[in-house]
Amino acid sequence: MESPILGASYVARSVNAADNRMINMYPEAVPEGGMTAGFLSRAPGLRRLVEIGEGPIRGLWVLGDYLYAVSGNSMYQASLYTTTTAWRLTLLGTVTGTGPVSMSDNGTQLFIACNPDSYIFNSTTNVFAQITDPDFPGAVKVGYLDGYFVFNEPNSSRVWVTQLLDGLSVDPLDFASAEGDPDQLVSLIVDHREAWLFGTNSIEVWYDAGLPDFPLQRIQGAFNEIGCSAPYSVAKLDNGLFWLGSDARGRGIVYRSNGYTGTRVSTHAIEWQIQQYGNISDAIGYTYQQDGHAFYVLIFPTAQTTWVYDVATQVWHERAGWDNGNFVRHRSNCQASYNDEIIVGDFENGNIYAFDMEEYADNGDVQKWLRSWRALPTGSNDLKRTTQHTLQISCEAGVGLNTGQGDDPQMVLRFSDDGGHTWSNERSISMGKVGEYYRRVIYRRLGMTLKLRDRVYEISGTDPVKIAITGAQLNVTPTNA
Repeated sequence: MESPILGASYVARSVNAADNRMINMYPEAVPEGGMTAGFLSRAPGLRRLVEIGEGPIRGLWVLGDYLYAVSGNSMYQASLYTTTTAWRLTLLGTVTGTGPVSMSDNGTQLFIACNPDSYIFNSTTNVFAQITDPDFPGAVKVGYLDGYFVFNEPNSSRVWVTQLLDGLSVDPLDFASAEGDPDQLVSLIVDHREAWLFGTNSIEVWYDAGLPDFPLQRIQGAFNEIGCSAPYSVAKLDNGLFWLGSDARGRGIVYRSNGYTGTRVSTHAIEWQIQQYGNISDAIGYTYQQDGHAFYVLIFPTAQTTWVYDVATQVWHERAGWDNGNFVRHRSNCQASYNDEIIVGDFENGNIYAFDMEEYADNGDVQKWLRSWRALPTGSNDLKRTTQHTLQISCEAGVGLNTGQGDDPQMVLRFSDDGGHTWSNERSISMGKVGEYYRRVIYRRLGMTLKLRDRVYEISGTDPVKIAITGAQLNVTPTNA
């Protein structure tokens, strides 16, 4: 019988109900002509490109031919020589703060919001300067709209604009308050020439009405009672917006925009996990596209956890590092697209990486992948004992390397007969040395299900090789007991 290895990551509040975990893997649908309806693919590894400063990398932005990075308290301009793979790094100046930064540009000026201090780099004059206008109140998030930099003031409900095409100058009257709800404004993003203002309990959408005093005006009807839990969780993707929500009734649901409203995309399992994290206000969201998949990456630094939503399949999976026998948060902290590659910065040091589908490690460190799932399809378990003879994992075999770790890559299996509470010893089997495409990955003599008469399987691996799993076939004999 077909064992349901394909699918999403879904670990319920009770693992007896669902214990389907997926780490550093994601599903891809095969619309027609495939062996199965889809397969599980290994997540991209991290290929180190360059070290910029001491880190952490707090923000990345691309303007013209340059990549801009805030590393620790330093602002850098980075570029690749056209004839070599060498990087040229230029220190532009120093910034304040320790958390994420928000950046936007008007084609000439780059605005760096460090909450509260902010800075402008002029790419024409190469002048980097702090915004010292006495009327500047500080900025949390910044966006660009019709010649204006738009930003929200820290610890207030006010949204500001700078002077037209001049981020260094602020008029003392160029602000307005988001008054649809008396909550505090926590985040902001400009999308489709509209400014979305995120409060703790509500969202308002404003547009450039060209008014003489303050140019922006709220769109009538573009108000909803969904707020934002984390200012840096807001990100654009798939012609819309994603964010970690909150309202007067609670918090911890992930939404995407649908018109001027929010549609829930998180699952009960994800939301239960988020509720356990305690501090979620430091969550960081970024987005990227690769191989036709559009990903929303949501990082919880305090909880050391990274969740990823795939728009293509509308399912979630985890990304993680592997440290001292434990899964920890993914090393990425922010993202940009530069030199035809997806670039991410490290949360702990100054490393800049590329997401590489042909890289099966994280900057040389182990990238462990894992998939757990119920042995029997939903609705087919009659709670009688079964003898499970063999489990064959349908996967791309013969992926071994010529030398070193991975020359004989191993897939590790363990199982639980009590719904996922306790686990058997691990059993390893070869996925095939290089060129052994005929290799069958079969686990034998798996015994009889006892206790709850409900088995959960888990496979994993750490070898730096390609992983593509198309299915799992289980040879099982039911009993009458």
